Amino acid sequence: MRHLKAGRRLGRNAEHRLALFRNLTRALFEHERIITTLAKAKEVRPFVEKLITLAKKGTLHARRLAIARLRDKEAVAKLFNELGPRFRDRPGGYTRVIKRHERRLGDAGFTAFLELLKEGETKVSRRERAPQQAPAPRVTESTPVAQTTQTTEPAQQTQPPESATQPQQTPATGTEGQTPPTA
Repeated sequence: MRHLKAGRRLGRNAEHRLALFRNLTRALFEHERIITTLAKAKEVRPFVEKLITLAKKGTLHARRLAIARLRDKEAVAKLFNELGPRFRDRPGGYTRVIKRHERRLGDAGFTAFLELLKEGETKVSRRERAPQQAPAPRVTESTPVAQTTQTTEPAQQTQPPESATQPQQTPATGTEGQTPPTA
């Protein structure tokens, strides 16, 4: 039984899983965005974030711990020279997992992007996104329409100008609607 054993096993033993995490982390540090399965992306994320936290410290001891965990001096050099200073003021959450619509070709597994955030970029959670407004209620014939305004003062009636109500007369003939004869 695996009571209280957290994490996905990913069909591998512990050594193979650790090697997988190291390889994915190296690729992520080199390319800053990789495509992998959703389960692997979610599992490697804490491994990556702990290494970036070590890089933010920037001490010799932190560098040696990172080399011991990652076992790649070039990746650790990029981690401490570029990524550590990039995330210096960020309290955590250095990576992002974005689900892809494309499935993996062999077994149709779910795939995802695992990427490092850019300089000054912030993650936007679903709660922080613009809240969706409820649709406005439809006004139909059966729905009563509320009266818009009621005035307490009596409305002044305006009369249209006299020229608009009376037919136009031409001065030459005195008949309406006919054109004057031309000479």
